[in-house]
Amino acid sequence: MKIKTLNLGLYFLALVTVFVSCEKDDDPTVTYEERDRTEQQIVDDSTLVDYLEHHYFNSSFFESGSNQKYSDIIVTKLPQDDEGNYLDMPDPDQNTLLIDAVETHETEFFDVDYKYYTLRLNQGEGGAPNFSDEVRVRYEGSSVVGGNIFDSRVTPIDISLVGNGFTSFGTIRAWQLVMPTFNAADDFSIDNGIVNYSNFGLGIMFVPSGLAYFSSISTGTSYDNLIFKFELLQYEVSDHDTDGIPTYLEDLDGDLDVNNDDTDEDSFPNYIDLDDDGDGVATSNEDIDGDGDPTNDIGANGIPKYLDPEETETNEVE
Repeated sequence: MKIKTLNLGLYFLALVTVFVSCEKDDDPTVTYEERDRTEQQIVDDSTLVDYLEHHYFNSSFFESGSNQKYSDIIVTKLPQDDEGNYLDMPDPDQNTLLIDAVETHETEFFDVDYKYYTLRLNQGEGGAPNFSDEVRVRYEGSSVVGGNIFDSRVTPIDISLVGNGFTSFGTIRAWQLVMPTFNAADDFSIDNGIVNYSNFGLGIMFVPSGLAYFSSISTGTSYDNLIFKFELLQYEVSDHDTDGIPTYLEDLDGDLDVNNDDTDEDSFPNYIDLDDDGDGVATSNEDIDGDGDPTNDIGANGIPKYLDPEETETNEVE
């Protein structure tokens, strides 16, 4: 089910990147060398698989319905003997090892092959968002090592998966990959001012650092492998520059990154550019047939007119 209450538009935020160095008198400058992504992914995947092999969840609880919450998911480490050897999982009729229940996914990011894992507890029965949309979610984020919870939202929050055009991504890459594979709620009701959603997507994602914050210390530790329990409640198809073209369709090369699609090379990616081809005619005014979709107005060169600087026909009334 799509969000009906969000007011989406072009907005501006500044991304502040802080580089810290330590230089004093004649002391040498302290430099930081980021780890190799390929090597780090090997370590990360081993850590994730080890976690999945030695933790179980209360699977029987999720066989009875479709409106359980992320807070109902209980993940527990296998018991160990005095020597640290893992013992059998208790109550196998009630619990399931994560490694036996998760789906394995592969993707390429920064020229590195990554694996990530999802536990699908409820698919959801509404629509599914695109990688660039705004989603309404509840979630809890924790670290694989240590298990500390670094972020959570008990009250639904609206998050832009692609950001605002002045940051590389609104969320970590893993969210852009996972959220579109689940469906939102199919309905909601309001009871005493409280919104209740029905049949929403519910799951967990297990994420290597390379699809998360990598060397950043956003979670308190760099190269942190993460776990997100989440509920996908609603979504809104984003059109960041309100030009009539949904942001996901501005990803012309299909790489899930709208920041590198800049037809007129004016340093404003198409999804935040009011004139994508730089021909002096606003993209929204190149919707010649007036159906609200400039992508189906094809010019003489066989491409949409809003992407062809040679096509300057406009729907403006003089």
